[in-house]
Amino acid sequence: MPRTKQRTPELKDRLVAAAVGLLAEEGAAGLTARSLAARAETSAPALYELFGDKSGVVRELYFEGFRRLLADLAAAAETDDPMADLWALATSYRRFMRANRELADVMFSRPFTDFSPGPDELAATSSVRILIVGRIRRCIDAGRLRGDETDVAHVFVAMIQGMASAESAGRLGNSTESVERRWRLAIGTLLNGFGAQRGGTPTA
Repeated sequence: MPRTKQRTPELKDRLVAAAVGLLAEEGAAGLTARSLAARAETSAPALYELFGDKSGVVRELYFEGFRRLLADLAAAAETDDPMADLWALATSYRRFMRANRELADVMFSRPFTDFSPGPDELAATSSVRILIVGRIRRCIDAGRLRGDETDVAHVFVAMIQGMASAESAGRLGNSTESVERRWRLAIGTLLNGFGAQRGGTPTA
């Protein structure tokens, strides 16, 4: 009988899931080819065949992070209120950052010195960028925000990522109430700032 194929899509998915688990438990230093193969109950040669090397695993984690982020953001349906939709988008982005801290590090913090996103990796982020810019464009078209949609999107995302990092580090307060209040303050101030140039009041 022919030998059962071991290098399957299922094994690839298992290795990616195992890599996320290792990052959560041991950090970037704990993610090695040997530890990952052992955790996924496979061999290092199988890992190398699927990913090339460890940086190939990290590259796949990068893609996986953006796939999850896009799915989370796209799940927030558009309504007749573009500003409410933008607040919902911020909430979804924050939720992703809280639930996927290890993937977010790979996506935005570059914890691995042997991996740096190239043109192909950066192109894979375009769907997320297009979605966010599109939601901001709706607010601009409705007269609720003013400015270049790409500029606003960059600031919007940077604010969310910075606040999420501060929240993860416990720097936003010791109570749920204070953390939530500061999130509302940050996003509200940002959006009101872009709307104030036109005398608008971009509240949720």
